[in-house]
Amino acid sequence: MKMKTLAVTCAIAATLIATGAQAQTKTIYVGMNGGTMEKNYTASIFPDFEKANNVKVVVVPGTSSDIIAKMQAQRDKPQMHVAFLDDGIMYRAINMSLCEKVKDAAVLKDVYPFARLANDQAVAIEMGVLGIGYNKKLFAEKGWPAPTSWMDFADPKYKQKVVFQSISASTFGLYGFMMFNRLVGGTDKNVDPGFKKWGSTVGPNVVEYLSSSAKISEMVQTNEAAIFPLTVTGIANLKDKGIPAEFATPKEGGVLLMTGACPIKGNSEPELAQKLLEYLLTPAVQAKSMALANSIPVNRNVPLSDAAQAKLGKSEVLTKNLNTVDWDTVNEKRSEWNNRWNRMIEQ
Repeated sequence: MKMKTLAVTCAIAATLIATGAQAQTKTIYVGMNGGTMEKNYTASIFPDFEKANNVKVVVVPGTSSDIIAKMQAQRDKPQMHVAFLDDGIMYRAINMSLCEKVKDAAVLKDVYPFARLANDQAVAIEMGVLGIGYNKKLFAEKGWPAPTSWMDFADPKYKQKVVFQSISASTFGLYGFMMFNRLVGGTDKNVDPGFKKWGSTVGPNVVEYLSSSAKISEMVQTNEAAIFPLTVTGIANLKDKGIPAEFATPKEGGVLLMTGACPIKGNSEPELAQKLLEYLLTPAVQAKSMALANSIPVNRNVPLSDAAQAKLGKSEVLTKNLNTVDWDTVNEKRSEWNNRWNRMIEQ
């Protein structure tokens, strides 16, 4: 009888201990793009962090615009702990004081300097390069050489064969327009040359302006699209699906894109939020992200693997003459440019 009582007592104690352990498991919420990115992180990247820290990571899916809107709405009482944002929108979040500074850590020293944003108010966790995507099958049929310049979008032979993303909806379209603007005499602070010359140069070649790049795969397969702005990662993903797309690095250089991450200011688990960022920058995670998403590592101790180079190309080619934009100016003028674009270009 005493042994039975002892067994029951032990069972109850074990249950209480297990219940207590479960109660101590914390949850942190990460705002990030849904779809493939969410799937990769929840299935392959977050689990090791969860296990090591007795924490559950829950994704709040949405576009970068959706996530920053939530950050603004929840400013006084954040419901999320970490935000992943496209670099331009991340700079907006930083300027609105929505981010907590990234804590100094040993792994930060291994990150490319350009990936440490605004004096460590955020840090990039993935990067890519925007250049010219083209329809390899159509180019072969036409006997066209691979494109070599951002000005190729204005080549008359591509009439009604250019697909371009709207600058009011896509960073890719915005970057492509800004590179064209620079080549026709503009600067990031002066886009008048680009707007004035677009209609007589690139405009007649455009068959469709897209709100996102999702439709490009279909338009390549139907030969509606010959060339379009796209990242080397985006091209690699198309090739993985058997779509005859290829990437060209313009002679003027590609444009650097980054996905930034920051701990949200005033979040309820600041230490865990910081630990998650440190974890995401480690060589193991950076290498895993490269394999999963064809992304370029921001940790300089993680070289492009042979498999990645087969898909993305040589890193020294991708990063040659790499261009960046003045995001302070862009964010200040973006609304004005969007209205001008919709009025003058996509009317």
